[in-house]
Amino acid sequence: MARMAEGRGVHRVLVRKPEGKRPLGRPRRRWEDNIKTDLRVVGGGGDWMELAQDKDRWRALVNTVMNFRVP
Repeated sequence: MARMAEGRGVHRVLVRKPEGKRPLGRPRRRWEDNIKTDLRVVGGGGDWMELAQDKDRWRALVNTVMNFRVP
């Protein structure tokens, strides 16, 4: 059986204590998460990446999201 190289991440986790700390709290929101949320709010379903390929439809959606007011 082959030995794990000592510098590999898997070896460090299995044999030694991992260095550093994990950040507290929930994960940060990504840009993509915001896009998906905005699409859900204005009712634009489907794949946002596919929608972004059509410049005119994407611009209309962005304008809708920017002008959308929550009642």
